[in-house]
Amino acid sequence: MKCLECEHIEPITFDRTAFWIYPPTSEATSDLVARLTVPGFDTRKLDGNALVVTVNRDRIADVLSHFEAILKGPELSHAKVLTTAGQEPRSEDIGRTMQLDTFINRYQSGWIVESIEKDRFETWFQPIVDAKAPNPDRPFAREGLFRMSDAQGNIVPPGKVFGIAGTSELLFTLDLVARRSAVESAARAKIDSKIFINFNPSSIYDPAYCLRTTAAAIRELGMQPADIVFELTETHRARDAEHLKGILSFYRNAGFGVALDDIGSGWSGLNMLHEYKPDYVKIDMDLVRGVDTDSFKQTIVGHLISIARELGIVTIGEGVETQAEGAWMTGAGVDYLQGYLYGKPAPLAPRASVSEQAQIQKATERFTARVGDPTLVEAGD
Repeated sequence: MKCLECEHIEPITFDRTAFWIYPPTSEATSDLVARLTVPGFDTRKLDGNALVVTVNRDRIADVLSHFEAILKGPELSHAKVLTTAGQEPRSEDIGRTMQLDTFINRYQSGWIVESIEKDRFETWFQPIVDAKAPNPDRPFAREGLFRMSDAQGNIVPPGKVFGIAGTSELLFTLDLVARRSAVESAARAKIDSKIFINFNPSSIYDPAYCLRTTAAAIRELGMQPADIVFELTETHRARDAEHLKGILSFYRNAGFGVALDDIGSGWSGLNMLHEYKPDYVKIDMDLVRGVDTDSFKQTIVGHLISIARELGIVTIGEGVETQAEGAWMTGAGVDYLQGYLYGKPAPLAPRASVSEQAQIQKATERFTARVGDPTLVEAGD
């Protein structure tokens, strides 16, 4: 189910890289030209406020350091840059133009690009158990959690990986890779429970286009849409409510469940329950931690569970670490529980047979070949 179009990352540096720069002011342009006219940098002033600086690969880090030192404050974020392999920009290059600070972040996050290209990532799963009969060995569901490693094999904290991706214009690709990894890992492990798959709404442009590969692969791999729950993360960044509704509509029409994460946290308000009508809500772990001894948290969590029940929404308490927390949440009427008390995130060993593994591989190859077809999956087909 690999999407060649969406997961391919165009190179931004070359053996000899020309930086076509468009600073926000003529003063900034003059300052750049004056201070970048040094040995090793081929610097030329162009028409208007533009300039081009051409350097060999071993001087790229140097020229980026100069940009950061010369441009002050918002000048760095308002300057635009396009890179080519030394030649004049062509019309097809225009789409790679980005803010200069974003370009610098992308260059510094090259290890993420390399990890994606070399498949240095996997999905770990954490159980979600029935509050009334918490059995981690036979959970109600498992949440797929993305893990990426660096060149030394060290797992990088997910928050750091997605944070860097968000400032480097890599979020779209990384989020798609994470969804693909979750689906393929679940298929190979032959998971027999529901699967929660995270996605960031800010990484999706057009639901029917961006989500079709994930949805199609789930069907191709013999998994039932009713057993898949897509969990919205970073919802506070989805400023376009109609766009988010379109994403949720796509998932629902295709038969999948929808969950909202971190209900009760600073950004996730009760209005979201009415606005998006999720199937599941996860109560923020900061509210769950120590809830058994904190009367203020007990009042808030109790009201959240009561409101969700009245609306027909299933509740999940996150971050449960002690028996006392779990017992209090169960007594308050929560439906399911998740946390270290019931199991830490961990990879699941493949259970698929050799022939089934081959089928999964063939399915992946078919989606690689067919991904360019925008009619591959229609919502509800």
